[in-house]
Amino acid sequence: MMRRVFPIVALCSLLHSLTHAEDSRQPQIIRDIQYARAGEQSLELDLHLPPGKTRSPLIVWVHGGAWRSGSKSGMPLGKLVEEGYAIASVDYRLSTQAKFPAQIHDIKAAIRYLRSHGSDWRLSSKKIVVAGDSAGAHLAALVGVSNEHSVLEGSIGNDCTQSSAVQGIISFYGAANLTTILSQSTPHGLSVRVPALELLLGGQPTNVVRLASPVFHVDPRDPPLLLLHGDQDPQMPINQSIELRGAYQKAKGFVEFEVVQGAGHGGAAFYDAERMALVKRFLRHSF
Repeated sequence: MMRRVFPIVALCSLLHSLTHAEDSRQPQIIRDIQYARAGEQSLELDLHLPPGKTRSPLIVWVHGGAWRSGSKSGMPLGKLVEEGYAIASVDYRLSTQAKFPAQIHDIKAAIRYLRSHGSDWRLSSKKIVVAGDSAGAHLAALVGVSNEHSVLEGSIGNDCTQSSAVQGIISFYGAANLTTILSQSTPHGLSVRVPALELLLGGQPTNVVRLASPVFHVDPRDPPLLLLHGDQDPQMPINQSIELRGAYQKAKGFVEFEVVQGAGHGGAAFYDAERMALVKRFLRHSF
């Protein structure tokens, strides 16, 4: 009996197809994509792609770390990736590297880059939601409510003709009003917040503190907002989220506020099945 022999090229092609088919059923991460440069510094993001080949809604994740630490590797929304949401986790210049508003300029540059190049990864980048935790939530909220602000847009990157507007904001226990945050803080909160704000803002005047506070930018054109905050947060006062909700309500914007009972500053309670179901409902509203 004659034995059938596959040519090497055909065999390699078959193995590639099988591997690709297998990979398409699993989330993938493409790491260290450069979206811009700031001087000599490369600004990069990690792209978390859901299973399958269909276009998916895009979430831009902004990490926390008191504006001075943390990285794109700490992205806690893996369950959403498994359920079909693409997430771009963004690194930005920390306050040890550059003062405000460099961080906002960087995140807006990432959004413009993704809007320009999203089709390379079959992303639906017409509608983008920005999300973050702690200091990252503050930056996400400020990005979301400051569309076309001349000082905050910046000119970082090669995609400045693209819009940095987002269609939704999700804030996990973030700051919103840097003019009131210290008066609302516990002694523990002050021990963290005072040096963090000094690094972020330095000795800049009061008008810059207001510029850095999302509550002073809210208007009726702003995108839908979801706030999640623990009622026992010793580090980021829950009043910060209450203030941002109030600004949205005054502007008659769409806002949802989830108080996580008994929760402190972060933790598993914010990313459990119940809260992820809330986030998905909000995303369906936004998308």
